[in-house]
Amino acid sequence: MRPVPGKIHRFFAFLLAPAVGFLLAFSQANPVDKLPVEQLTPPAEATGKQVAALMKQLDDANVQLRQTSSIIGEIRSRADKEKQEYEEQHKSINNLLEASKSQTQKSADVLDTILSSMLGNPVGQSFGPNAIVKVYSLEEAGYRGYMAKVRLKNPNALRMVLAHDAVKSKGETTSSAGKRTGAVLAINAGGFMKDKNGYLTPLGITVVDGKIRTFSTNTNLSFVGFNNKGRLVGGKITSQQQIAQQGILQGASFLPTLLKDGKRMPIPREWANARQPRTLIGHFDNGDLLLIVIDGRRKGWSSGVTLEEAQRKLQEFHVVDAYNLDGGGSSAFYYKGRILNRPSDGRERPVVSNLVIMP
Repeated sequence: MRPVPGKIHRFFAFLLAPAVGFLLAFSQANPVDKLPVEQLTPPAEATGKQVAALMKQLDDANVQLRQTSSIIGEIRSRADKEKQEYEEQHKSINNLLEASKSQTQKSADVLDTILSSMLGNPVGQSFGPNAIVKVYSLEEAGYRGYMAKVRLKNPNALRMVLAHDAVKSKGETTSSAGKRTGAVLAINAGGFMKDKNGYLTPLGITVVDGKIRTFSTNTNLSFVGFNNKGRLVGGKITSQQQIAQQGILQGASFLPTLLKDGKRMPIPREWANARQPRTLIGHFDNGDLLLIVIDGRRKGWSSGVTLEEAQRKLQEFHVVDAYNLDGGGSSAFYYKGRILNRPSDGRERPVVSNLVIMP
């Protein structure tokens, strides 16, 4: 529909009416003309004071602006300097980490070369996301066994496992614990007592996932544990506070301590020069772990090893600290789904605890 011209004209006339009226009134009389001249002219003295006041305010503002600009510039300079120092520090730390990784790798390579020269090539290797495991066969005059060198990528890859996760039980074989937990490697661990009903309970101190499951102040026993960095720690523990202070997550007890800082420790008289199956654990100076099981009591296969012989062999391997775990018929070496060694009982013995390594 087209708009009607007459209606549009009336609309605009109505819209412009107030403005037109104002212009007509203003043209008739200028109200400013009727004001006295003196009212339109500010006093010169007052104007000068106002200008001076305004100039002073302007000067003060300029001073404050310059001061603020100076402070901002100083802050920026400091921030730039701190940023540069941070970047340099960050770069230095990265360089140190890279150097440390390089040295660690070199140390591992040297260690592997030493072990291979002494034992031959590994009979088994596992390169998992949590741990690198290399297994060697031990064949010395009079005894046989297996040894694993373990490098942990994740401290949680190493666990102490109670038989069926209970303090008191009928025991569990090492292969059962290994399969149950999905471990790539497992060895028997702490010593135990057996009651008249056939139930087993651990000797000394047992720590599982940071929780103290058993505690004893028996100073004849040596505690073998691992802290929250996966490092082997052990020796004499006299209070539960020590366990917390050292960040120990896993551990069990037996005896004796074999090496401390690379030096041989005294062997108890009742243990001296006794040739038996053994389970041993230690670590190299780069933190890699050493797990050893030596067979015994099997004529024509292996007669076992004395703790004194074990100390000398561990020193040859450049082991720093080492401990004797439960041995005899308990000694078992599980790797990739099966027992490699030959337990002295002719079959695996149920034990109270096992040390497992996750792949």
